[in-house]
Amino acid sequence: MGYVENNLLKNERVTYRTHLHWGVFLHWKSLLTLTIWAWIQRATSEFAVTNRRVIVKLGLVQRHTLDLNLQKVESIGVDQGFWGRLLGFGSLEVIGTGGTRELFHAIAEPLTFRHAVQEATAALGEVQAAQATPTTLGNPAPQPAGTDDPVARLQKARAMLESGLITPQEFEQIRTRILGAM
Repeated sequence: MGYVENNLLKNERVTYRTHLHWGVFLHWKSLLTLTIWAWIQRATSEFAVTNRRVIVKLGLVQRHTLDLNLQKVESIGVDQGFWGRLLGFGSLEVIGTGGTRELFHAIAEPLTFRHAVQEATAALGEVQAAQATPTTLGNPAPQPAGTDDPVARLQKARAMLESGLITPQEFEQIRTRILGAM
């Protein structure tokens, strides 16, 4: 069991996982150590998105970790050069509120990682909106602009349920809130 699994909270689950790209085996350090350096580096690095956090762990003896709540993720930058676009790797810069900036190189499929963070953030927002209490006299809380269509909102919630971003209980909360606002 890895670092991510050992540090999951109650009702938290991994929605996306990636690793270092195989290109680390082509680094000069890897070639000088007969790929042992790259093998250790790749085997001890974990990148995960859960339904609540972004979790990154690098290193075996000297460990570097990032554990950032989805609510605190301000943006995720992706940098891919020509070879990165061609071979599917790049650098991620995770920027959190309060000035947190973390840069990670040679990540496999960085655009997919960024998309997974965006999906998990949207799902978390839906769950929090469903759990929000009515604002006045039994009237539902106002909806964000562009989300007036209850059918579209239900379809989006169903898609999040099917992709594992939300639990069946969270889906029922969202469904109840949407139908109650009709």
